[in-house]
Amino acid sequence: MKRTFSIVATLALVFSFAVAGQAEKKPVAASAQQGWHSLFDGKTLKGWDGKKQFWSVEDGAITGTTTKENPTKGNTFIIWQGGKVSDFELMFEYRFVSKGGNSGCQYRSEHVGNHVVKGYQGDFEAGTRYSGINYGEKTGRGILSDRGNKTTYSKDGKKSVEKFGDSKELQKKIKGQGEWNTMHIIAKGNHMIHKINGTVMSETIDGSSKAVSEGILAFQLHAGPPMKIQFRNVKLKSLGK
Repeated sequence: MKRTFSIVATLALVFSFAVAGQAEKKPVAASAQQGWHSLFDGKTLKGWDGKKQFWSVEDGAITGTTTKENPTKGNTFIIWQGGKVSDFELMFEYRFVSKGGNSGCQYRSEHVGNHVVKGYQGDFEAGTRYSGINYGEKTGRGILSDRGNKTTYSKDGKKSVEKFGDSKELQKKIKGQGEWNTMHIIAKGNHMIHKINGTVMSETIDGSSKAVSEGILAFQLHAGPPMKIQFRNVKLKSLGK
């Protein structure tokens, strides 16, 4: 009887440890996805508004295309219709199908009409100069923070720059034509961080009177030579206050 009890007890103990181990793993997986919401269904442009002659869904991705026969006279945008964002994290993948091209993600921005948007932009391009910067699209402010810089603006608009990385070295973290890159934008209060493929590209602390705390999200299709840009796995998490 003693031996039988010992075996049963041992089996029960092993089982309890196995169950406990599984219980510990589940919350980790759940917490990794907690708060993230998909903004694109991978099949249609439901929830997005852009000019139909430029925007479509191809290869399971939001696709912006211009051609010689169908150019855009100015920068045009596809705008998320889910409302304004304030403090948030946004993640998505992008790739340039064309050899050239320039694009970006607008956030805390404003629709000024005819699918034209102004405001903060996480910039990226098929070239090697601008990807990862914070650009003030149509605000007259130009580059707010360059790649490799942490830029702080005081209330009166004066800026100070702290360099944390070399722009050319950071460019090496970004994949080329036809390859998918992951962009991660974090905006909390007046602090904005742009990451590409897990690497911080720029930081902006906008304490100026021109700072914007909330606005819309949009993707850009830049005017100029023919180009094709794609976006997929677009997801948003509100950070609250």
